[in-house]
Amino acid sequence: MGPFSEERQIQRADAIGRLLRDNPDIDPLYKSIWERHLKNLAYNETTYNERVRNIYQNMNREVIFEDVRTGL
Repeated sequence: MGPFSEERQIQRADAIGRLLRDNPDIDPLYKSIWERHLKNLAYNETTYNERVRNIYQNMNREVIFEDVRTGL
């Protein structure tokens, strides 16, 4: 997730709207998923930043390293 961009969110909304408009026979399950994505877009920076914080706040920050030669 990058920095908030109102323009980018509008582009996302337009793309989802076109997908729904141009595919009238879309499976109802997929239609409801895309409608939910459209409804849940963040159109202001405060909401966007809250969502980013909620996603990342409890993530473990340790570096995970695997030696591809040994698998360890």
